[in-house]
Amino acid sequence: MRFLTVIAIFCCHLLWAAPAAQAGGFNAETFILDNGLQVIVIPNHRAPVVTHMIWYKFGGGDEVPGKSGTAHFLEHLMFKGTPKVPDGQFSIIVKKLGGNDNAFTTHDYTAFYQNVPRDHLERVMEMEADRMKNLTLRDSEVIPERQVIIEERRQRIDNQPQARFQEQMMSALFANHPYGTPVIGWLNEMKGLTREDVLESYHKWYAPNNAIVVVSGDITAHELQPLARKYYGDIKPSVLPERRRPQPAPIVARHRLTMEDPRIGVAMITKSYRVPRGQDALEMLTEILGGSSTSRLYNDLVVRQKLAISAGADYDPITLNGTTLTLYASPTPGTSLSHLEAAMDAEMRQLVDRGIQAEELKAAKSKKKAGLIYYLDSLQGPAILFGRVVASGFDMDYVENWDKRVEKLTTDDVNRAARASFADDNLPVVGILLPQERPPLDKRGQHR
Repeated sequence: MRFLTVIAIFCCHLLWAAPAAQAGGFNAETFILDNGLQVIVIPNHRAPVVTHMIWYKFGGGDEVPGKSGTAHFLEHLMFKGTPKVPDGQFSIIVKKLGGNDNAFTTHDYTAFYQNVPRDHLERVMEMEADRMKNLTLRDSEVIPERQVIIEERRQRIDNQPQARFQEQMMSALFANHPYGTPVIGWLNEMKGLTREDVLESYHKWYAPNNAIVVVSGDITAHELQPLARKYYGDIKPSVLPERRRPQPAPIVARHRLTMEDPRIGVAMITKSYRVPRGQDALEMLTEILGGSSTSRLYNDLVVRQKLAISAGADYDPITLNGTTLTLYASPTPGTSLSHLEAAMDAEMRQLVDRGIQAEELKAAKSKKKAGLIYYLDSLQGPAILFGRVVASGFDMDYVENWDKRVEKLTTDDVNRAARASFADDNLPVVGILLPQERPPLDKRGQHR
């Protein structure tokens, strides 16, 4: 089963601490073919293996209104085959080559990857280039696969209260913007998706001048250039549509969403703020405020006051448009949510009024640089990181120079970011997720 957006975002977010952990960066190189295809090479010669990825700058945020889920549906159908590689054979061939493959979709891109021995790189490049231009779809393939994504939604969203709640939070945060629509799609719209809907998006967006190939592993840019020209160079570019997205509607009223579900074990309160993407100061702020068990929120709410069993903050900087900074906490038994929320607000007010200290910033920088350094030993980690960054509209320096930018950050930079994020006119969307008590059983053991 193909990755869902939440999984893709989570994996890439975990990787974000890696760039600064290796002196000199990743030494990635890039070149562009005559047809507009960008190729990124990240050499790593520790083992004779490679990760090959192709990223299309087309995701859930680029769909025709009323056709939500098209991008994710197309991701599934890309495995249905071409005249050269029939339905279902793509993954079987990769497995026979000693590799593995998969794909994922977000609001901003769709990505496909293969991990294979270096000797078989050409074969997967040949197959990926083939399905960029020669996908064939029949209703006999499309209709059953549509039922697959509907069932995927039921399992991953409809039957998961946390996922359903997050879907509602995003709809409130990003009204009038595609980020408010789930990547997997709304169920009523998914049921109406057709072969023609998918092929329209395929022919419109899946083109070399709208794609990025990333290869990480035992290869150099000099070695990859002739292969890229051989397999991708003859594919004709397309006249791409303008990637236009509206601005999200301003939040001028206080939003408070509450959801109860008997499957929730522990209550949770979240406060999500719309903030800019790609802000190093916000990364440091999030780390100081709620990035670990030594953060302000955790120390105050969990350790000192014992009002929460968990508390933290999250910020994802790599998006095409805006993003969110979210604070969260779950109360201890006997603590009311109103009391916990008041304590969260007090911690934020103290941070805005008094600012952070130099020692806190120094510690946050060290943690971000040291965090998850083992990802640098992988091939797929850097490939995902570079692909995600470039597909989201940043250049490669955003990764390579991350450590240098962060070193220059001052407490004033982080304090300004805090004041802007938690300003009175930047209203959050507050979410409360509650356990729901089951009604008592009658004499027959059934709920009344």
